[in-house]
Amino acid sequence: MKIVTFIIPCFNSEKNIPLVVAEIKREFVLRPECQYQLILVNDYSADDTIGAIRELCSEDQDIIGISLSRNFGQQAARMAALHYIKGEYVVFMDDDGEHPVVEIFNMIDKLETGYDVVYASFKDKHYSLIRKMGTALNQKMANMLIGKPSHIKTSSFFVMRRFVAEALKEYHSSFPYLLGYILKITNNIADIEMEHRSRISGESGYTFKKMVLLWLNGFTSFSVRPLRVSTFMGFIMALIGFLFGVFIVINKIMNPAIQAGYTSIIAVMIFIGGMVMLMLGMIGEYIGRIFITMNRIPQFVILETINAEGKIISLSDNIPQTEDLF
Repeated sequence: MKIVTFIIPCFNSEKNIPLVVAEIKREFVLRPECQYQLILVNDYSADDTIGAIRELCSEDQDIIGISLSRNFGQQAARMAALHYIKGEYVVFMDDDGEHPVVEIFNMIDKLETGYDVVYASFKDKHYSLIRKMGTALNQKMANMLIGKPSHIKTSSFFVMRRFVAEALKEYHSSFPYLLGYILKITNNIADIEMEHRSRISGESGYTFKKMVLLWLNGFTSFSVRPLRVSTFMGFIMALIGFLFGVFIVINKIMNPAIQAGYTSIIAVMIFIGGMVMLMLGMIGEYIGRIFITMNRIPQFVILETINAEGKIISLSDNIPQTEDLF
């Protein structure tokens, strides 16, 4: 019997998660040859999400509940759940009902044609304008910096083979970014187009700040290209400054009566100063992340587990999160 593991980070989803779980169960009734395992991770919700998870776990031993000691973020919550998987396939999805459960086996069928990871590609996402802009920026960054194929559209709804999930557990980066890890493990990925549903209730927990932090994780953790761009820009600015200086000297020799342009000088100084500060900030971001990584600040701290007896996770295996550090 094939086992499919679902990893679902939960944040303020007291009303949503029981409906999502019920939908998954209904889908598996139609697939008697398959068995599910659900791992629900409460990311320090403000409502009674943990109460809903406890109730679901009490009704079904195939559901594992994990509660984190504070809000560590979706990426860290997913990493925490990886230590409990037992399925041949691992599905990552959200807790809000936006991901169509009916498409899960279509994604697995696609996986079985020879792929290692299959992403859901949504035609039209029911997100806010800011969320859509953040998603588009993240896609462009992934294309340019971490080698994501431009024809592949990614999302937070995807399925992978067990060996990919096991390999993910070996990454002890201070700033978790699953897409970057996946692309380091395999390039054998695909996507499948489907409809994006509306949220069952409530509002998304993905704020603009969280999207920026996620973008920074991908931007700085998997490529030194930004530093090389900074070096190139510094060289170009130095060359422009040198040529401008030569032009001023020649102009002064040819026309001694010309007055020095204080406005243009100040403008150039401000521009160059701004570029220098930008580059220093970028370098500082890299150095700061190296410092935090070396200090091994835990990414997730598990406060409680349900239906997961006998499973011990060492805090030395945990990975830091940046949200409260910047």
